[in-house]
Amino acid sequence: LEINQWCNVVRWEFKDATPFLRSREFLWQEGHTAHCSYEEAQKRVLSILDLYAKVYEELLAVPVIKGMKTEIEKFAGGHHTTTVEAYINGSGRAIQGATSHNLGQNFGKMFKIHYEDEQGEKAIPWQTSWGLTTRTIGVTVMVHGDDKGLVLPPRVAPIQAIICPIVMKSADQTALLQFAAELKQLLKLQGVRADTDCRMNYTPGWKFNHWEQKGVPLRLEVGPRDLAAKQCRIVRRDTGEKKDVLVADLAVFVPALLEEIQAAMLQKAREGRDRKLVQVTRWEDFVPRLEEQCMVLTPFCDIPEWEEKVKKMSKEEVLKGGVEAATTATSVAAKTLCKPFDQPPLPEGTLCFVSGLPATTWVMWGRSY
Repeated sequence: LEINQWCNVVRWEFKDATPFLRSREFLWQEGHTAHCSYEEAQKRVLSILDLYAKVYEELLAVPVIKGMKTEIEKFAGGHHTTTVEAYINGSGRAIQGATSHNLGQNFGKMFKIHYEDEQGEKAIPWQTSWGLTTRTIGVTVMVHGDDKGLVLPPRVAPIQAIICPIVMKSADQTALLQFAAELKQLLKLQGVRADTDCRMNYTPGWKFNHWEQKGVPLRLEVGPRDLAAKQCRIVRRDTGEKKDVLVADLAVFVPALLEEIQAAMLQKAREGRDRKLVQVTRWEDFVPRLEEQCMVLTPFCDIPEWEEKVKKMSKEEVLKGGVEAATTATSVAAKTLCKPFDQPPLPEGTLCFVSGLPATTWVMWGRSY
């Protein structure tokens, strides 16, 4: 059994919102499945998690780390929770991108859910649940945005190329606008989402700034000289790089450049994140690295009591006797983000960084939204 729905969710108990990241109401995609075995359910859980990772990395150009939530951070009542975790370089905080839960048989037992198996006997199904929300918008804005405004990955940009005619009183306006329309049509035939800005009540500079704020990946500037030379000036939103390109080359050049931008944005975000991903094996090094806006990978005993102690101790060490507002959405306390699937070697005898007990796994910690 598989059910997928798009719906709005309202958190009635919610008080302090962060737009797009943690809001009182949000739109999400929510899926539920029921299976005959744990193995079958787990296969679905991981296939959906891979799909969510692709949404972030292949569409939004946001690198994520896949892993398992700890017992404290997993979905309440579930068997276990898998997650994709992203990192916001500008704020030094991590954010949960999406989750895929193996609910086990717990809810089946609680709500008396049964099915008839192949032997004709009543059996309790293994259930899964998974969801992706409009948080993806906030993550994309924060990972890629700069002081000029949005920077949108080409694959999700509503407009991939905006054509701005530079109209002068001494030039043939009709011919220039016709030239811009022809460029738009040429790009659309190549599958590029292109548009023109032919408004006469704004200066070219104002329009350039307007489309930069909106994050359009490419701006094509065409003036009287470009019309005469049958070329246009292409400006990249992500780097500001400018290049004059002949109209005859646009059909090949622009689609290839959009793919280049998509890859470059992912690479830039990944490099920024990896610079802030560090390994720590001693408590005395842990909070200083948090203060440097790092995500910290540590050997850990994976005991809930010690996880709670780390939250408390890290907050106290930073606040130094001060008090944090109970309603803050950005606590200074460390929390576990996940136990990454891609685990570094953990030699036998490795000790937990905080308890001194034998470590059973590497855990990624950070400050999170």
